[in-house]
Amino acid sequence: MVYLTKKRSIQCTEANKPKLKPVWIKLRVTVFIITDELVTVAQRCFKKDWPEWRAFKVLRRWDVLPDLRMVSSNVVFCFSRSVVDMVRTKLDNRIRILIENGVAMGHRSMFVIIGDKGKDQVVILHHVLSKATVAARPSVLWCYKKELGFSSHRKKRMKELKKKIRNSHIHIKDNDPFELFISSTQIRYCYYAETHKILGSTFGMLILQDFEAITPNLLARTVETVEGGGVIVLLLKSVSSLKQLYTMAMDVHSRFRTESHSEVVPRFNERFILSLASCRSCAVVDDRLNVLPLSSHTLKIDAIPANIRNKFSMQEEELVSLKNSLSETKPLSFLLNKCRTLCQAKTLLKLLDVITEKTLQSTCCITAARGRGKSAVLGLAIAGAIGFDYANIFVTSPAPDNLKTLFEFVVKGLEAMNYEEHTDFELIQSTNKQYNKALVRISIFKGHRQVIQYIDPRDSVKLSQAELVVVDEAAAIPFPIVKNLISGPYLVFLASTVSGYEGTGRSLSLKLLQQLREQAAGLLKNDNNEQVLTAVKGRALHELVLEESIRYKPGDQIETWLNRVLCLNACNAHRLVSGMPPPRDCQLLYVNRDTLFSFHKASETFLHSIMAIYVSAHYKNSPNDLQMLSDAPAHHLFVLVGPINETHAQLPEILAVIQIAMEGALSSATVCSNMGRGKRAAGDLLPWTVSQQFMDKEFPTLSGARIVRIAVHPDFQSLGYGSRALELLLEYYQGKVPCFKEETDFNMEAKAKHIENPDALILLEEVIEPRADLPPLLHRLSERRAERLDYIGVSFGLNLALLKFWKRSGFVPVYLRQSVCDLTGEHTCIMLKDMNKDEEDLNESTASWLSLYWTEFRRRILHLFGFEFNKFLPQMALSILQLRNNGIMKQCKRDVLTREKLGLFLSNSDLRRLSEYARNMIDHHLITDILPVLALLYFEERFDEKVKLSTVQSAILLGTGLQHKTVDTLVTELDLPANQLLALFNKAIRKLSEYLDQLCMNAVQQEIDGQGIGGLSVHAGSMQPVAISLDDELHEAAVEIKKRQDKDRTRLKEEIGRELKQYAIKGNEDDWMSALQSTDLKTVKKTGMILSVKSSRAESKSVHELFEEPSKFANRKGKKKFKTFK
Repeated sequence: MVYLTKKRSIQCTEANKPKLKPVWIKLRVTVFIITDELVTVAQRCFKKDWPEWRAFKVLRRWDVLPDLRMVSSNVVFCFSRSVVDMVRTKLDNRIRILIENGVAMGHRSMFVIIGDKGKDQVVILHHVLSKATVAARPSVLWCYKKELGFSSHRKKRMKELKKKIRNSHIHIKDNDPFELFISSTQIRYCYYAETHKILGSTFGMLILQDFEAITPNLLARTVETVEGGGVIVLLLKSVSSLKQLYTMAMDVHSRFRTESHSEVVPRFNERFILSLASCRSCAVVDDRLNVLPLSSHTLKIDAIPANIRNKFSMQEEELVSLKNSLSETKPLSFLLNKCRTLCQAKTLLKLLDVITEKTLQSTCCITAARGRGKSAVLGLAIAGAIGFDYANIFVTSPAPDNLKTLFEFVVKGLEAMNYEEHTDFELIQSTNKQYNKALVRISIFKGHRQVIQYIDPRDSVKLSQAELVVVDEAAAIPFPIVKNLISGPYLVFLASTVSGYEGTGRSLSLKLLQQLREQAAGLLKNDNNEQVLTAVKGRALHELVLEESIRYKPGDQIETWLNRVLCLNACNAHRLVSGMPPPRDCQLLYVNRDTLFSFHKASETFLHSIMAIYVSAHYKNSPNDLQMLSDAPAHHLFVLVGPINETHAQLPEILAVIQIAMEGALSSATVCSNMGRGKRAAGDLLPWTVSQQFMDKEFPTLSGARIVRIAVHPDFQSLGYGSRALELLLEYYQGKVPCFKEETDFNMEAKAKHIENPDALILLEEVIEPRADLPPLLHRLSERRAERLDYIGVSFGLNLALLKFWKRSGFVPVYLRQSVCDLTGEHTCIMLKDMNKDEEDLNESTASWLSLYWTEFRRRILHLFGFEFNKFLPQMALSILQLRNNGIMKQCKRDVLTREKLGLFLSNSDLRRLSEYARNMIDHHLITDILPVLALLYFEERFDEKVKLSTVQSAILLGTGLQHKTVDTLVTELDLPANQLLALFNKAIRKLSEYLDQLCMNAVQQEIDGQGIGGLSVHAGSMQPVAISLDDELHEAAVEIKKRQDKDRTRLKEEIGRELKQYAIKGNEDDWMSALQSTDLKTVKKTGMILSVKSSRAESKSVHELFEEPSKFANRKGKKKFKTFK
């Protein structure tokens, strides 16, 4: 604070506690502002009759400054800007060197500020960064949870400040460097919940407050937006010991707590704090910028020499050489000058090379970590496609906001090729409020009409006229939708992040790229990637990888630290050198998570091996899964290893990993309360889902476990190791593994530790190191007593391979979600296994709860096959209905149809049509309406167990009857010729029809037998003699039948008479004989004259007379008489 006075001195009063020498105040006021540099703001002379001027002194202590009003009551201060009110202390030189070295090398720096006044030190760090940066003033990204703690309305703050300056009413509290910092710096404030909106943006400084709300995903997403030379600031609350951060309650912990597991051990925080000491570009300081002992590596930090700062790397020199060599090639040179890294330039050249081929049969797939310039190189390639006369270009991404960078570089590329906006092209923004005026279309009309159009990923049907389709951030689009986008006859550019923290990148690399490689080899697979359908001409596939970061240069320590602490670089599992032991010789070990996340060197190696197996075996992986594995109290970890050699002092190699979560054991009151209100608590996925599906309030009270993940090393997949690990796990929880330690507890992991007497610790002297008193990392199953479980379940995305895997171990499906997962496009399936008894010990007389669930699930899904599940392949649908659990199959008794119940489903006409089709008398279309009922009866096991169809026949019946598919569709899905498929279908219908016919015949036979034997014995006593004899009764019946025949004969004569009367020939036989004798037949034949007779008016005989008169031809051989009609 600067005070100026007249020539006289004023001694401060005792009330102000003066500890300073007399201060001279001059009437000429000179005010300084410390922002980027020291600037003179205003000089104002209040009285011109004071000729002498004196220097002023700076008071250092804020708490002993005298009141300004007591110094002079008639002096009015009038400033054009606010005065900086700050306590001047000498900044630790290591902080300045750390920031300047980062700027010189293009690397990021990180500061963890511990203390409630940490935000005041942000101003100093930003000031040092601004002085070290040659470019413009660095922009700031400020992320927070809910409350920022100060007003973020920059324009409003500046307006109020100018108003105070204009009215000369500025106060001492306004002389705050933090106020000036937030008022004069370009700051973007962002909630943690909205950090997805900053993807693709770049900032010079990142500030993260509200540490309890930070998750690993948020940390990775925000840190990657900082450019090289930038600063990352993490603000923590005041603590007297860094170990207090170990036990800090995080917001995400509320999702980990369940009713039966409520105590969370924050192991991730401990590992995070310990990892800061390994980052050489990170400094942990207090709120006065004093470096703490945790950052002891900064003691020997040296400034980078000037000759090294300006030195180009090998990649930069090669990039310059490449640009110079192509400087005369247009428009290639224009676009190449926009590339910032060598790999980006090479990728652009490859894309342009594919564009110039114009074969429209190529797919280019770009994969890289975050911030490698994928969107930028796609934008430049699109601009190049415009230069090569591509007319219809479509671009898609999860949202138009994600294409901001892509369209930005499209415009830059067009401008580099001498295209002018409004003259040669125009930009069109979306009018949809959800898109927030995002750019969705670029129309080019320099030569001919060309369009770059954004489309929604679900609108793949609109790509019929496309020449080039660009899919950006493909990993965030559901897998089936991406397949539809890239399946057309056009050029495809595909880009996605596979670093892991997006959570979907491995799905792209593992499933989509594998299918593209097979198509490039000339193969085409079906939607479920199960079997080859036909061979086609393969599309050319070009896989491109971007390695160099755009924002920062190679060798960035923050990137190395972030990859290590979040296991982002665990993309490929290491090859094992221990050989391939037989699965039966392998053993399952329990992993102690306290030791696993202790940040010891051996534990870190083991953890990265586990995460590498996870990434290679599963499609969805994110750093949040790492925090759940470390902190969730209900989770446990097991590993399958080969035979252990006790003489080797090293950790065994991991063959398979199993992660489980304890669920259930809920109180009845909690279940009734939540189900009555239609709510479900966090966690306990299986209990809440199953109880809601079957309206069963008893199931959540059972104790169970859910297998979260089971992953096998990529070199040992499909060799039986996963099944062996699951078998050992089931035996462990079935109580087949004896526990040799009687005093052992269920939980071998430590509980959350609390710091005792934290005030006795000194933050500036505390040394943090990994704990030494840790239990062993691996335990044999016999060293830990297993929890008592009623069931073990699993929830997974349904596909045929996984379904067969779980069925082999006796799991029973009980739930299948009708809507698909947004990420993988698969339906979620839940399967359970009863752990109370073995399959052989189940009692057939008493149905268990699992058998009842299975019966109800089968009844429901048979009806749902005609709706959402009709897109399943018949193999998949049939596999769902076929159990491998013998115990459940024994308890599910058949309700065999009887003749009386059959009438409720099929009429006699339906049975006759089935019989006719079985004998090939009618077409299969005539029984299409009967197939749903017939298939429902068969798969509900309403037929006798002797009636069995083959697998292919069952699949055909299920596809036609329950899924309502046509024969042409089944021919494609089953890969069978149409005639062979119809032949198998006919055989299946014949078996079922013969059974139904036999059922009807047996019923008739029983009825006859019952009337002939049982009926006689019952009604014998009530029989009476008949009044008429048998001969008389037969005579009366004969007379009645004769009368009926005569009546029918008469009616027939009348009908025939009316029909034949019009054809009667007039004239008698004598007339015709005389006409023939008087005429020469040869003359008639030559001349064609007509032979005629003179007719008489007499009517010929009636038809009745003809019937009555015997015909003269009646006795001729070979002719039959008229039969009597009955």
